[in-house]
Amino acid sequence: MGYYLGSRALPMDRPWKTETAQYPANWLRLSSTADRAAIGVTWGADEGTWDQRFYWGVDNPKQLDDVTDEDGNTTTGLKTQWKATQNQIAGTLIAPSDWRIIKAKETSTNIPSAWKTYRAAVRTSCNTRQTEIDACTTVEELKELLFGSATITRQQTDADGNGVVEPDTIVDDDANEVANPVAGEPVMETVANPNIATAWPTEPS
Repeated sequence: MGYYLGSRALPMDRPWKTETAQYPANWLRLSSTADRAAIGVTWGADEGTWDQRFYWGVDNPKQLDDVTDEDGNTTTGLKTQWKATQNQIAGTLIAPSDWRIIKAKETSTNIPSAWKTYRAAVRTSCNTRQTEIDACTTVEELKELLFGSATITRQQTDADGNGVVEPDTIVDDDANEVANPVAGEPVMETVANPNIATAWPTEPS
């Protein structure tokens, strides 16, 4: 259940606005039934489901970029939030090998090259993923970047970029040319998803 303005789900405890007015974060909690009815706000069942990490409601994406209002208050956007998450992930990946660095410093020995390479690769992957996040122009792109499938199925294309389709005829097991029962249908292929983020490196064994 939640508050709606038409088909638009309204966020609780966050500022929101219409084309003609702006409402503070606590407006829905402090307003009366009459106040809400006066501008068309209703209480109803949520329609459909949505990923709350990226959307306030159905067809209501969160903001991508940080926004600062006239009073200097900044609302953090999804890009900033998810870039911070990449830093946290990188720290989690690197932390278990910190003792190797400390040991090498204290005993004046060399850091194992595989671990040195791995730790550098984690930092590089983190920076690359943050750059990829910054390049997103829609919430849908950002969600696909971070949580899209590793592979996608799509129509094959030729050297000129045209979609490949099944030929009109094929050769059967007896080497006879016969009509292709699926002539004209697209030829599909499964490939690595080009729209997902750079993978994190694998820890040395």
